[in-house]
Amino acid sequence: MSTDFQTARIALGARLRELRTEAGLNGKRLAERLGWQPSKVSRLENARQTAAPEDLEAWAHAVGAPAEAEDLKGRLRGLESQHRSWRRQLAGGFRARQELAIAETSKTRTIRAVEIGCIPGLLQTPDYARHMFATYAAFQQTPRDIEEAVRARIRRQEALYEPGRRFHFLVWEGALRVLVCPPQVMVAQLDRLLSVIGMDTVEFGVIPFAARLRLAPDHGFWIYDDRFVTVETINTEMWLDSPDDIALYVRAWEWMAESAVYGHQAHRLITRARAALDAPSA
Repeated sequence: MSTDFQTARIALGARLRELRTEAGLNGKRLAERLGWQPSKVSRLENARQTAAPEDLEAWAHAVGAPAEAEDLKGRLRGLESQHRSWRRQLAGGFRARQELAIAETSKTRTIRAVEIGCIPGLLQTPDYARHMFATYAAFQQTPRDIEEAVRARIRRQEALYEPGRRFHFLVWEGALRVLVCPPQVMVAQLDRLLSVIGMDTVEFGVIPFAARLRLAPDHGFWIYDDRFVTVETINTEMWLDSPDDIALYVRAWEWMAESAVYGHQAHRLITRARAALDAPSA
């Protein structure tokens, strides 16, 4: 769990404890008022569990401070605005998250994206995207609104052709070779990457396996202008908007970009990956 997230959760827990003690209640008495197990009071106060909005509403009323409910829920919204669990985001399927991406892309002039194990969504073919969504729907056990999600993802790609926008993509060479889909789908996906090299709105770089690195590419991330950064983990998507976080990821981007190849050199790495798929198996 990120330090910033846990720090915010600790601060929320401390405020809950403060309200309880100001009301002259111990944990057992408060739990009785709420109809909870005492262990839940302890977990919330000691930042071992994230409160739900209804928990905070009930807490504020139980300690005789209902006016504090909005402040508590505001703290929770601030915490969740940075760390958005996939379970909550995908509860209704993938389409809503793709439409959010469309909205944020429309407000952004420059996007810088790094991907380590897959092709960036803005450059995916429909078939590649379809396999990605199917895999994650099975893994996350979410509704399989795959065709709606694919259509939304492809609609988002219209931004690539709008004058005045800039898209800078970096991919680890392994992303050109990881088979998250059948070989014939990957061949078409690699052809798609070849077609974007030279577009005036797109810069596409590949970090070769043999590149000398100032910073190892640990995980992917997307930078939207100077507004925020998104980082995906298995269970959470982080939206980071503090100036320090943005500056850190910009520096990470710049250091990795130094190790990337572009133009005809990137073209060569893509065609090698494609040739490996065309080669007959031994």
